[in-house]
Amino acid sequence: MTRILWALLFLGCSAMVAADEVRPAYLQLTDVHSAEEEPLYEVLWKQPVVENRRLPIEPVFEPNCELQPLGPPSITANALVQRWQAPCDLGKAVVSIKGLSTSLTDVMLRVVDVKGDFNNFILRPADPSIDLSTDTVQSVSYLIIGVEHLVFGLDHVLFVIGLVLFIRAPWMLLKTITAFTLAHSITLALSIFEIVRLPQAPVEAVIALSIVFLARELAQDEQQRSVLTRGQPWLMAFVFGLLHGLGFAGALSDIGLPEDAIGMSLLLFNVGIELGQLIIIALLLLIARMWHLLTKRLNYTEAHLYTGTAFAMGILASYWTIDRTLLLL
Repeated sequence: MTRILWALLFLGCSAMVAADEVRPAYLQLTDVHSAEEEPLYEVLWKQPVVENRRLPIEPVFEPNCELQPLGPPSITANALVQRWQAPCDLGKAVVSIKGLSTSLTDVMLRVVDVKGDFNNFILRPADPSIDLSTDTVQSVSYLIIGVEHLVFGLDHVLFVIGLVLFIRAPWMLLKTITAFTLAHSITLALSIFEIVRLPQAPVEAVIALSIVFLARELAQDEQQRSVLTRGQPWLMAFVFGLLHGLGFAGALSDIGLPEDAIGMSLLLFNVGIELGQLIIIALLLLIARMWHLLTKRLNYTEAHLYTGTAFAMGILASYWTIDRTLLLL
């Protein structure tokens, strides 16, 4: 029975093996016409590129709105960037994202009026269209993206799960999670403000390697673990948190942050990450509680849960490490 539980856990994780990164797309509609002119908008579209593959999504406007390219497309580390000019009033148009309903990503939509004021919206797979003539409520898009980036970013989720399972004492767990949070907040801000800038591909490979390390430590008896993780796990979490912060920054580096609201947008994204982290911890504690109740009826121990999770984490993270390293060659 225990082997079956381990197999189900591994198969469940394997089904999501390609979903280790969820990057939002970015669409900006800017009103550039003067009072005497006909409506004219500039369209900026940043389409995520994951593992050298372009996500099959694209913006769709009204049929009578013909887009005119403003130069050739450009490619950044993680996005395909396109610019158009549209001789129509997109500020009151229906905007749809073709292919979004079958994807795992979201689209951040920003509508900028002629005065420079803007509204943010978020388009989801469940609701890939928006009518800008009626929906004028500004959304906390960066907060939502932060939550989803943590919850659906499987590599970050596994690291948080590993930390919770690794540390038994409540005070040390709080201290360790706080150190991890502080560390990734620091490098996230440093990266966004371009004080620290590292290529995203090797950062993602090292993040996967950090999960391999944590899984290895979790799988061993406590006496066999490294001195650092046994005595000062918060320091280990802080060091790896610096790397994960650079990974979080990758989700924002290509869609960008508004120059006139960079502080608030960064704060909302970071708060979203923390909310997502708390959701994962709460779910894990609930599962642990259910497992504890199960062990009263069946001949299982907590070691079964820890060992099974550690092996599943290690296998997945090893695959990611090899796959992401090969992309560097």
